[in-house]
Amino acid sequence: MSLSRCVCAAAVPVCRSIARRLCAVKEPTRVTCSINSTATLKTQVRMYIVEERGSPYTPDYRVFFKDEGGPISPMHDIPLWADKAQRLVNMVVEVPRWTNAKMEISLGEALNPIKQDVKKGNLRFVNNVFPHRGYIWNYGALPQTWENPNHVDPDTGARGDNDPVDVIEIGERVASRGDVYPVKILGTLALIDEGETDWKLIAIDSRDPNAEKLNDVQDVEALFPGLLRATVEWFRLYKVPDGKPVNKFAFDGEAKNAEFAYKVVDEVHEFWKSLISGNVPDATDINKMNVSVSGSVDRAERSEAAAVLAKAPTLGQPAAIPQTVDKWHFLANL
Repeated sequence: MSLSRCVCAAAVPVCRSIARRLCAVKEPTRVTCSINSTATLKTQVRMYIVEERGSPYTPDYRVFFKDEGGPISPMHDIPLWADKAQRLVNMVVEVPRWTNAKMEISLGEALNPIKQDVKKGNLRFVNNVFPHRGYIWNYGALPQTWENPNHVDPDTGARGDNDPVDVIEIGERVASRGDVYPVKILGTLALIDEGETDWKLIAIDSRDPNAEKLNDVQDVEALFPGLLRATVEWFRLYKVPDGKPVNKFAFDGEAKNAEFAYKVVDEVHEFWKSLISGNVPDATDINKMNVSVSGSVDRAERSEAAAVLAKAPTLGQPAAIPQTVDKWHFLANL
């Protein structure tokens, strides 16, 4: 059995009818549909199905993405811009707020499904560093972006981390894994993680009741006092219980403004364009299979993409989450 869930990256009245067509899965499956809506967003409807395979919290667990034509890559086939005129970008949610399982887009696999990260043979769960519980925002990535490890950023003095650019979404709704929705970028932090630049874009769901009041990083502090400070603390300390040193930031942990952040978005989008066009010959660790990118040498037929999904194991029961995941770690003088 597979689990499919429909998510919408934009909203107009026809959204519901498209969702019904997308969710009319013929194979035996359990289907739930969630239709995202944005009252002010007027753009082409883009709908995606999320299909889970394997058993959650095991190494074979995967979350695949499909559009009306079949399986797609969330990294390469979902457009970066939801509405460029309104400066709204699409976010792919990897980790919902308050959860601990470290899920991420799998760069090395065909169609780049979401999977749980593994380190030293163990599935990764982030630590709860008091007073934080799991991830304190919806966490994910922007599609069609790539932090080029061959590029030394002049502002941070460090190379890119070889991943899609990360997003922390601070809206009030707790998202679901695999959700795709438009967000407004408000600013960015620059984490220096093991010597690499790891941008953390700060964003708000464009449908959030507070979205119209939030346009820049200073608005975050005004409307959500303490959140930026808590965010810096979270990233500084979350690896310490594993014996790792405190993480460091460029700019002394200061969040840069929206204008700066959008320049980062533009830059990492250009890096992705070079990647997908085959102009980065040493990027052999990234699977560039896609079904929609014009001019890409790795563009595949829909039937090839369907074959990748068909080979994935069927959905199984979730494994038990280790009891240690609920532990609170108390750190002092850091």
